[in-house]
Amino acid sequence: MGEALISTDRVLAVASTSATGGRIIWEPMKSLWFSAHAILGLLAVVFAPSLQGLAVFLVLSAITICAGHSVGMHRLLIHRSFATPLWLERMLVWLGVLVGMAGPVGMIRAHDMRDWHQRQTVCPPHPSHGAGFWKDFWWQVHCVFWLESPPVFIVEDRVADDPFYQWLERWWMLQQLPLALCLWFMGGIDLVFWGVSLRIAVSLFGHWMVGHFAHRKGHQGWVIDGLPVQGYNLPGIGFLTFGENWHGNHHAFPHSARLGVDPGQSDPGWWFIQVLAALGLARNVSGPESKPARDGLRRLE
Repeated sequence: MGEALISTDRVLAVASTSATGGRIIWEPMKSLWFSAHAILGLLAVVFAPSLQGLAVFLVLSAITICAGHSVGMHRLLIHRSFATPLWLERMLVWLGVLVGMAGPVGMIRAHDMRDWHQRQTVCPPHPSHGAGFWKDFWWQVHCVFWLESPPVFIVEDRVADDPFYQWLERWWMLQQLPLALCLWFMGGIDLVFWGVSLRIAVSLFGHWMVGHFAHRKGHQGWVIDGLPVQGYNLPGIGFLTFGENWHGNHHAFPHSARLGVDPGQSDPGWWFIQVLAALGLARNVSGPESKPARDGLRRLE
């Protein structure tokens, strides 16, 4: 293919691999999943406004995004920036699945493929968030980037062979049902739309929007020379994103459990990990200094 490609821990570039040869195609299940929840969530806001619904939406969003997505999926399952007992790891990952993006293996694959693309000397506009606002929204939320000659994706045995993760991967969409039944008994169908559909739609839209801006502009404390895609921090929304807004820091130190690495950078996900550590439920917690610096990493300020 004539491309000098690198490999990562889980994504192996073989002789035939191309990082750029592919096309963006509509993914029906992904698109309909988001659209259905967005419509049902909007119906709840417009036709069934309530303080109870708002409270359920806010509490469940905070739990699933912070403990589930940011801590369980991202910092623990994907980056292994700390360790927990298996029962707690599984619980946090299950909460992450409730966010409504994918199963555990699907989340690892989506994250690592994007990371692999962004580490090449040439990164296509889909994994780099290179399109305009609404075009990128369509690409990321409703489509997939299909490679003609993809790399080999290898997930570690501890995840691939775990029967609970296998079950979650197969039935990740159906994990909303137990929660939906609880909400139904608490407050009827309106509460289901607030606590499930609106939460999923807002979580997916918010996740995309943070990723979009965090790869385009913002505060940049670090740069990685030689790469076409850089990460940017988005100050002011640390509490809203539970620390995921410090994406420039994350590009600099992907192994770190702490994303808000500089003074004044609020990182609720990190605070949660500290609580787990204080309770003896988190160990081997990595920080920016825990591994050698990435090649080409340079401080800008």
